[in-house]
Amino acid sequence: MRLSSLLVPTLTFAAAAGVCLIAASFAVSAVERNSEIAMRRALDEGNMGWAEVTADGLRVVLEGTAPDEATRFAALSLAGGVVDAARVIDDMSVTPSKGIAPPRFSAEILRNSSGISIIGLIPAASSRTNLVKQLNGLSAAGQVADLLETASYPEPKGWAVSLRYAVAALELLPRAKISVDAQSVKITTMAKSAAAKDLLHERLTRLAPPEVKLTLDIVAARPVITPFTLRFLIDDSGARFDACSAESDASRARILEAARAAGLEGKADCVIGMGVPSPNWARAAELSISSLATLGAGSVTIANADITLVAKDGTAPELFDKVVGELENALPEVFALHAVLPVPESDSAVGPPEFTATLSPEGQVQLRGRINDEISRDITSSYAKARFGSAQVHTATRVVADLPSDWPVRVLAGLEALSHLERGSVSVTPDNLRLRGMSHQEDTLAEISGFLAAKLGEAESYELALTYEEPPAPKDQPLSAELCAAQLSAVQRDTGKISFEPGSATVAAGSRGVLDRIANILERCGQIRLEIQGHTDSQGREAMNQTLSQARAQSILNELRARRIRTSAYIATGYGESQPIATNDSEEGREANRRIEFHLILPETTQDGETTLDSAAASSAPPTEDDSTSSTDQETSGQ
Repeated sequence: MRLSSLLVPTLTFAAAAGVCLIAASFAVSAVERNSEIAMRRALDEGNMGWAEVTADGLRVVLEGTAPDEATRFAALSLAGGVVDAARVIDDMSVTPSKGIAPPRFSAEILRNSSGISIIGLIPAASSRTNLVKQLNGLSAAGQVADLLETASYPEPKGWAVSLRYAVAALELLPRAKISVDAQSVKITTMAKSAAAKDLLHERLTRLAPPEVKLTLDIVAARPVITPFTLRFLIDDSGARFDACSAESDASRARILEAARAAGLEGKADCVIGMGVPSPNWARAAELSISSLATLGAGSVTIANADITLVAKDGTAPELFDKVVGELENALPEVFALHAVLPVPESDSAVGPPEFTATLSPEGQVQLRGRINDEISRDITSSYAKARFGSAQVHTATRVVADLPSDWPVRVLAGLEALSHLERGSVSVTPDNLRLRGMSHQEDTLAEISGFLAAKLGEAESYELALTYEEPPAPKDQPLSAELCAAQLSAVQRDTGKISFEPGSATVAAGSRGVLDRIANILERCGQIRLEIQGHTDSQGREAMNQTLSQARAQSILNELRARRIRTSAYIATGYGESQPIATNDSEEGREANRRIEFHLILPETTQDGETTLDSAAASSAPPTEDDSTSSTDQETSGQ
């Protein structure tokens, strides 16, 4: 049978198509294999072994997890350089990024006479409106500038306590810079005097919560001395200062060295302050003191730029003229010298007129002696009553003619000087003013000397014999931190340890008397910062001992609260078995380790004894015996 003429061409074309399909299949497989091999080689050379390559026809699929978005993009770029970028299919993923760390919350409060500024980043949970309202409520707050930013992150532990303390402390500080973070408060401020600095330091320390790490930098302002005064005397009693002012430590050292060369013995000091009339003050003081030493006796007074040199009676005129001439030529510019050589009085001279005023310890003032006229007597009496009180002044003066024209000025100056004393007397004569008495202020001598130099004039003579006595302690004054610690230690040593029921935080009945005595002491200590520490021995599991020590410390805090002790600045902390004071290998050692300790928390200070803002650490830690005043108490019985 003969095949159809159309069958043969059809079979031929079918066979050719089959051969083409087989050839195309082999070609596609070769392209896929070559593309995959080339891509893998390029990725391996680019240190991207994490990427997987799969060829699917002309497509090249990249899979795997890239460490970050930049690395994923680099893999795509590398693949696009090996094959056509249109053939590359991106099925890669990127490692999820870690959560963003919360920011460091902090605030800085600045206060001066213009108002209050607060800047920083605070948690959104902290009420910004309430904070600004509290600042506006401070005494003499002025305008409050709110420059705060907020962030929606959880409020860190301790933030609210630190911020509340900063606002409370700002009430005491008309000028200050306060830096606040979650665990510390740093205060920089200025006090008017050294005494004000000590008082402010104590008040800020007592106000601080125990969990706040407090750093104080309080600077005592240098006083403004007017007039800027120095008075040096040499007499039968030796050489001494009645007043000494200097503008710097170096100036003070030079003046004191010149005084010691002139015969000064013992301790002496110069007040450092502002108001010096010339940068050559120390040089003028050195020359004046040296000239007085050459004369042998007398006094030299410098009030601002006026120098008064008074020689002793009987000084040889030739020596006086020589010393004065040399001093006038050596003095720096600005300073003016007035030299006085007393003229001996005649043996037949009548005693000089005199006015006296005495101030008793009870505050009673007696005015006796001579006054120019009725008007001067009324002025003197009224001035004394204004200074000392109307009921305290008794006047027994009489009017005498021919008194010096400046007599009323000298009398009033003497009364004002007397008003600075607790007790004493003032005597006024035409040639001299003598003031004797006692004061509770250490700088009274210098203050009165400067005042008299300004009021009486450069050529006038006055004598001061003043003493200083410590002021009596105020009644109901809280015990100092050191005395509190000492008394707590004595009670604990004399009456025994605080004991607990075995294995519990319940205070044993026999220890309640010890707690009563401790409460009495703490009540007299006032608002101190105190940490109550609980300690155990090493018997039992560590976690159990830690929990038990915390519970016992908290139990003591609760007992003190029950005795109406103010415990807002107290904190209870358990230390478990971590701080033994004796070996745990014996019963006696374990008994000693089971204890309660009371530690007074004090602010950090710098090496020179003053606190500083920059020395504060970033985080707080429990106080140790090295940085706190401690008085150990005790605990007994089993755990």
